[in-house]
Amino acid sequence: MRLSDVAVLYGGLTGKSKQDFSGGDSRFVSYTDVFALPTLRALPSNLVRVEPGERQNRVVRGDVLFTASSESAAEVGMSSVVMIEPDEPLYLNSFCFGLRFNDDINIDPRFARHLFRSTPIRWAIAKTASGVTRFNISKDRFRRLEIPVPSIADQQRIASTLDALDALVNDLGSGLPAEIAARRTQYEHYRDRLLSFKPA
Repeated sequence: MRLSDVAVLYGGLTGKSKQDFSGGDSRFVSYTDVFALPTLRALPSNLVRVEPGERQNRVVRGDVLFTASSESAAEVGMSSVVMIEPDEPLYLNSFCFGLRFNDDINIDPRFARHLFRSTPIRWAIAKTASGVTRFNISKDRFRRLEIPVPSIADQQRIASTLDALDALVNDLGSGLPAEIAARRTQYEHYRDRLLSFKPA
């Protein structure tokens, strides 16, 4: 389905000066958070001053946040899915934008996490950007992106399978170096024993 048919886009913070980012008391999701974290699972520590009555967009659970620009087309439009329900106002950096699915569209946030970081969707997102030294996403082109919207049961099955694969890969990533180090220690132990045996 086309994104424009299933979701709305919203912008990040507007009208902020450098002074607003020192001494503020409202939390916001930074560009770096969106770029580096496929999922947002805790309130960020970044603070900004937001005065009462300001018209700023708030971030809620299930939103998908995107970086709006980058120095390369391959890195533009990186996504982060909001997995928490903020218990205080939460805003988005001005160099980012958010996507919120319509109320009648049921998208599992875990499925969205994998979907928007998948290779085919990443390629499609990159094609919505233009530039030379800096690439910026065209919101009009972005809204025309088409995404799969399977049943919620299929979304949960896909997300569970990919979560399990991620866990396996991460376990291998942390386990293999330890296993290699243990085998090296074992080899050195037996090598030293072989060299120190007394003749029979």
